[in-house]
Amino acid sequence: MELKLYVPDMACSACRDTITAAIQAIDPAATVHADLETKWLQIETTAPEPRVRQVIQRAGYTIKEV
Repeated sequence: MELKLYVPDMACSACRDTITAAIQAIDPAATVHADLETKWLQIETTAPEPRVRQVIQRAGYTIKEV
């Protein structure tokens, strides 16, 4: 499944790496593409969306509905 999420407090490559690691902890095969300028994440994963949102938030990031 492909998810597209807006993460307004993702500011740098360290943020991207932290989010990627959190997602890959629940789905090692997941791919994460982060656009640091627009703050959008594009995630390809087999993990359920609520679980992906939960691990991103537990890593300290906000997901905003747009």
